[in-house]
Amino acid sequence: MIDLQAMNERVIAEFRANGRHGDGLPTLLLTTTGARTGRRHVTPMLFLADDDRYIVFAANGGAPGHPDWYRNLVAEPSVDVEADGEAFTAHAVEVSGAARDRLFAKQAKAFPRLAEHQSKTSRPFPVIALKRV
Repeated sequence: MIDLQAMNERVIAEFRANGRHGDGLPTLLLTTTGARTGRRHVTPMLFLADDDRYIVFAANGGAPGHPDWYRNLVAEPSVDVEADGEAFTAHAVEVSGAARDRLFAKQAKAFPRLAEHQSKTSRPFPVIALKRV
């Protein structure tokens, strides 16, 4: 069994030490505020650059439920982002309709594992745009 928390902690430490994840994939660190606890949570994730926005996907490995970070940013859409050598506050907005489908297809083409995860569940993955404040 994979210890996801330990793996995330290693990725976060590597990202902060080197400014990127070692595998070279476009990675950012998303800090959300816990919807129930009010505690800050850092989550490493892949992103898709879209003009001046960072697009992230609430895949949760294809699990039937949304990831915690998604529930947190729905409750509090002001988030902190570390990406491309910068740290900044962003506002999170869920993308819907044709724009959502376009962004999902673009990311699934670049990272086929996203489509594999989607095939595991009937839950459509939320697509979130992070826009610098």
